[in-house]
Amino acid sequence: MKIFTGVLVFLALALIVFNITLLDFKNPFQGDSAVAFIGIAASFCAVLILLIFRMSKKIEEKMNDKI
Repeated sequence: MKIFTGVLVFLALALIVFNITLLDFKNPFQGDSAVAFIGIAASFCAVLILLIFRMSKKIEEKMNDKI
């Protein structure tokens, strides 16, 4: 599961970098820039969710070891 979440985090970070290249800083909320902002936000949320999931699995493992 660690490898799978690691790969997904890497892909989400790659999407963030890709979407940053699509931004037009002169008109940030028009055309493809708006889509890029949405993609950056969605990828950032995916990274956060995956990191929370990974932390919850570590906590679950620790709790099972104590029982």
